[in-house]
Amino acid sequence: QVQLVESGGGLVQPGGSLKLSCAASGTIFSINTMGWYRQAPGKQRELVARITSDGRTKNYADSVKGRFAISRDNAKNTVYLQVNSLKSEDTAVYYCNANLREFGGRDSDYWGQGTQVTVSS
Repeated sequence: QVQLVESGGGLVQPGGSLKLSCAASGTIFSINTMGWYRQAPGKQRELVARITSDGRTKNYADSVKGRFAISRDNAKNTVYLQVNSLKSEDTAVYYCNANLREFGGRDSDYWGQGTQVTVSS
């Protein structure tokens, strides 16, 4: 089985920063793209950022470009999201996603349980 466990969320003032982490564990053969999504109350889940397996290609939602940075450590099966210059509209539950293959399995998408980020003064 595979687990994705996020950490690093919390309450932060506007303009503040956080670093989110997501560690994948279990019977993992390989990990392809990893990413972060978020869902605010009453809204659909949206892509925030994603990164390819080699870390060379990164994609960001327009709303976070220049403020958020995604990275990964393949040795630790971990993806990070550095979130800076936070705004109230960044308040949401942030979910980690990984497209990965278990031993003897096929490429599939896995999700973490989510971590709350609240931006408020």
